[in-house]
Amino acid sequence: MNRSRMATLLTAAVTLALGAVALAANPQPAAAHGAAMTPGSRTYLCWQDGRSQTGEIKPNNPACSAAVAQSGANSLYNWFSVLRSDAGGRTTGFIPDGQLCSGGATGFRGYDLPRTDWPLTHLTAGARLDFKYSNWAHHPGTFYFYVTKNSWSPTRALAWSDLEEPFLTVTNPPQRGSVGSNDGHYYFSGNLPSGKSGRHIIYSRWVRSDSQENFFGCSDVTFDGGSGQVTGVGPGGTPTDPTDPPTDPTDPPTDPTDPPTDPTTPPPSGGDCMATYKVSSTWQGGFQGEVTIMNHGSSPFSGWTASWTWPNGQAISQIWGATQSSSGSTVTATNVGYNGTVAPNGTTTFGFLASSTGTNGLPTVTCARR
Repeated sequence: MNRSRMATLLTAAVTLALGAVALAANPQPAAAHGAAMTPGSRTYLCWQDGRSQTGEIKPNNPACSAAVAQSGANSLYNWFSVLRSDAGGRTTGFIPDGQLCSGGATGFRGYDLPRTDWPLTHLTAGARLDFKYSNWAHHPGTFYFYVTKNSWSPTRALAWSDLEEPFLTVTNPPQRGSVGSNDGHYYFSGNLPSGKSGRHIIYSRWVRSDSQENFFGCSDVTFDGGSGQVTGVGPGGTPTDPTDPPTDPTDPPTDPTDPPTDPTTPPPSGGDCMATYKVSSTWQGGFQGEVTIMNHGSSPFSGWTASWTWPNGQAISQIWGATQSSSGSTVTATNVGYNGTVAPNGTTTFGFLASSTGTNGLPTVTCARR
């Protein structure tokens, strides 16, 4: 073997080893758990706004487009993961002013932008509201809801001094729907603050009692006598009735012209290992996909296996971050050396290229730890 080829191989080996150490030592925060659905948080309503038939996120709302331009479309594929794994109930000083909507998480900074064109939920001051909060992963804890002071302006980024004391606090509320699905949610009722009119933000915090992980979100509202209608979502931002199937945040579209699928498939509930599947991009006859493996247990994974069954004859042509085997339409993917260790509340991903024959239905991915 010549010296040049030997040097190239040594460089590649060192680079791969360093990448493996970095991934093991710095697991990313879990890409799941929850966000406000009623009144809808910025990430949730922007996800609603951008759903497409291909599974890609294509925002219509200009504020959502600006957020995705800054933070990337992954911020909407993971609309339920505005979190800090080390928050521990901390607020002022821990989350800096101007970063409340992102919770100080770098992957969601686009949702801190001070704009007047975010999707809006129309409410009545002092009225009783049925709140919904996604339970993508179920955990015990307390929810805190704040509203902005009358002196706040949507033209500046939110600061702690802009918020009144919490008007609603709820601990361990009941839940409906399947955990780990787009429509599963906690539910509870509460009175909205009185003496409010016009534009405001309802700010939410979910403080887990079983870990240091906390969740954050901004819901843009206007107190104009509404009863939960949402505007600024979808082509043209047409005002919608929240009880109609195509726009109710917990119901799938029923109109055949609406997107038939969500950009992610929910993980089955139960167990420490959870997985989500998404389509990253599509082209004639093919697409790129990605699977995220999540550890919702209290001890690290030493390895993992994911599996699914293709619904429409898709076939993988190239895979990275996993070793794949197939039997008919069933795919099994196992970790490679550098991404088998997943810390508690951590994630890892693998991706692939695949062919499709026109219909590209989304499979449900299951996973198991080793």
